[in-house]
Amino acid sequence: MAFTPLNGLNAYLAVARRRSFAAAARDLGVSTSALSQSVRQLEARLGVTLLTRTSRTVALTEAGQRLLENAGPAVEQALESLKTVSARPGEVTGRVRLSVPSAAVALVARLLPRFLERHPRVEVEVLAENRFVNIVAEGVDAGIRLSESIERDMVQVRLADPGRFVVAGAPSYLARRGTPERPQDLLQHACLCIRMSTSGARYAWELERGKKAWRVPVEGPVTTNDPELMRLLAVAGTGLLYVFEPLIADDLRRGSLRLVLEPYAAAVPGFFLYFPSRAQVSPAFRAFVDVARAETAEARQRAR
Repeated sequence: MAFTPLNGLNAYLAVARRRSFAAAARDLGVSTSALSQSVRQLEARLGVTLLTRTSRTVALTEAGQRLLENAGPAVEQALESLKTVSARPGEVTGRVRLSVPSAAVALVARLLPRFLERHPRVEVEVLAENRFVNIVAEGVDAGIRLSESIERDMVQVRLADPGRFVVAGAPSYLARRGTPERPQDLLQHACLCIRMSTSGARYAWELERGKKAWRVPVEGPVTTNDPELMRLLAVAGTGLLYVFEPLIADDLRRGSLRLVLEPYAAAVPGFFLYFPSRAQVSPAFRAFVDVARAETAEARQRAR
């Protein structure tokens, strides 16, 4: 197919969102070399550099970022409109893209079976990542985050009741190393450290009691941003774990993990689905929001 600006634009947007030629090529079903040529032709026609490439990374230039932010949502909307042409009256088609932190993957797993049963022609893409993304620029319909992390101009839909971030350890670890009684005691323990995806720094565990709060710069044998790996290592007795309490509910019931420093557990208002208030919502995403609201309401009713 001959090069056109629209072909090149679609190729560029795929690379810009994935920050990878190989991943974008798989998404589009083309070769990496063909995709790279399309982007270079677009850059030549525009007379600007959109991407800086190294052997390992792809980054956006200032011009590339502007193009992603300005053109990305419009192209995504146009592509979704094409998918609706073949839909029968009342049938929902299209794609829903979500940015989800690893701590909230279980929430999405609860929603998707019901949603896809009702709307089998909708494709859902879940980007499990702990970095904060510009959901408009990157063509994501919505994100899931804790309420305090969401900008005020976003629409918020509650997905989970308020909860706690807790510290827990296996009985074998506590028998071997003892039980911390105060936040500062964590400095003497082997902790499973969390690597922040945005800054690359280790996360200081946050604890609170009444009006007093602590940020403890813990250390330990393993650092990761994968809560499932941390949970498995904690159950194995490798170290103490800091985690959103619902993620270890089964381990607490079985006794494979025990809470420590429970009076200092940090309360959070819960996870919310969020999206721009001024966005033109697609029928597919509107249907997802409807199912999310209904499922969350029923889950809260069952919990009473």
